[in-house]
Amino acid sequence: MGLKELHRIEKPRERLQSMGPEGLKDEELLAILLRTGYSGKNVLQLSQELLKRYPQGTLFHTNLESLTQVKGMRGTRAATVVAAFELARRLQGNGFSGKPVLDSPSKVLDQLTFLRNRKKEHLIALYLTARHQLIEQEVVSIGTLSSSLVHPREVFAPAVEHRAAAVVVAHNHPSGDPQPSSEDREVTSRLVQAGRLLGIDFLDHLVVTENSYFSFKEKGLIKDRG
Repeated sequence: MGLKELHRIEKPRERLQSMGPEGLKDEELLAILLRTGYSGKNVLQLSQELLKRYPQGTLFHTNLESLTQVKGMRGTRAATVVAAFELARRLQGNGFSGKPVLDSPSKVLDQLTFLRNRKKEHLIALYLTARHQLIEQEVVSIGTLSSSLVHPREVFAPAVEHRAAAVVVAHNHPSGDPQPSSEDREVTSRLVQAGRLLGIDFLDHLVVTENSYFSFKEKGLIKDRG
């Protein structure tokens, strides 16, 4: 295995260690299971190909015979994926089922516990159904939040892709002060406006610290669409 390929494999693992599994995209989590790609295709490209070939969660239910028909998926790679998903199904059967309904700041905070002790600011977007069930969450940016760095398209392009009805964003303040900055307020205002234009509910923006939080919705700074 070459150094270039090794670096590509280690990157999702390093991101998992620094951000927790919640902060990784689906293809990064799958890449950790696959471990390596093959000649001409690195592991992240192979992961993306699998997710495209098996859309909308069908990969979760595929079998070994089907998976081994995909180039690069014979042997250990296919067996690892099938075994991991079988274990997940069994855990679901024991009561570990379903994605959470995030209909309050406290539930969002429970979903994003990894944010509390991050040393850098992370902006996370949560994409929800009309009933506020989580569809997907993504890391939008890392670093000080600013309107020049965070454009509404970075938040709402995945919302359109996931066909989300609603969006919640959250970011951490490593300083320990949950009060939003002027930049936080400006970013929030732009996201609210973008959501209205797209017909996607922008439900809340949470500022998270180790021991506290600030909710724009709870403070009346985000109004329900009327």
